[in-house]
Amino acid sequence: MDHTLPQPYSAPPEGHVSHSRLERVLRSGRFAITAELNPPDSADPADVYDAARPLGEVADAINATDASGANCHMSSIGISALLTRAGYSPVYQISCRDRNRIAIQGDVLGAAAMGVSNVLCLTGDGVGVGDQPGAKPVFDFDSLSLLRTIRTMRDERKFLSGRTIKNPPLLFLGAAENPCIPPYEWRPERLAKKVEAGAEYIQTNYIYDVPLFEKFMARVRDLGLDKKVYILAGVGPLASARAARWMRSNVPGIHVPDAVIDRMEKAEKPGQEGKKICVELIQQMREIAGVSGVHVMAYRKEHEVSEIIRASGVLASRKR
Repeated sequence: MDHTLPQPYSAPPEGHVSHSRLERVLRSGRFAITAELNPPDSADPADVYDAARPLGEVADAINATDASGANCHMSSIGISALLTRAGYSPVYQISCRDRNRIAIQGDVLGAAAMGVSNVLCLTGDGVGVGDQPGAKPVFDFDSLSLLRTIRTMRDERKFLSGRTIKNPPLLFLGAAENPCIPPYEWRPERLAKKVEAGAEYIQTNYIYDVPLFEKFMARVRDLGLDKKVYILAGVGPLASARAARWMRSNVPGIHVPDAVIDRMEKAEKPGQEGKKICVELIQQMREIAGVSGVHVMAYRKEHEVSEIIRASGVLASRKR
């Protein structure tokens, strides 16, 4: 890992919209890896670097989450700044829940100036699901309007007010999708709207039901979306059968099949079995037409991500 300061402002390579390593890997046709860094409840930068170190061994970009679940942690823009300072490539997540359009547009310029090249546009969970339900929700934007806004800033060099931006933010635009929320047949249509709004890559929520995801991807291909956007399938290790049941019951859009839970239940070492299942999922995702990579999420277990990716073999055929 090169520990360098952000490079001076310059035009991206021909055919690219940013200086993003993730964009470069995806456009080259290599199977991309992104991973999620769970933000610390701390002001110590060492806590960020400790979590980033194992992710940086295998990931093309590291997601800095933005108060996911409406719970307060270190800010995504702060984490992104620390990661760029250390030479990592962050995905700066923006939740529309907490800031209005003035603050968001300013943060986008600031993040780009710090060397951030990837952004993930999210509507955000409602404050009622978090640990501070008395917070005032903003939702001046949703993910679609945020995508359009940042694309306007980048491609038209303008704020929403119409004022000119001297040097636009050179950002690779991403959004999230959840193929496992019914009605399932509507999810590819929702994805199409995000692509139309400007999404250039997609990270999905956890996928444990491969046949359901394959149906989603079949429709994605029918619509020609696989030619317009890079899709990274979300995967992650399960800790136990109990955890799997809790996710299925309490996290919208995450379907853990009975067969997976049964396998976890029978395992002598559930944690090891959960990692093995994750490895198998990555290998299966790689074989699905239209899937360009995986997004690995291991809550508070970043150290396991490198082990899982290496065991999957997806990096064996590519030069890093």
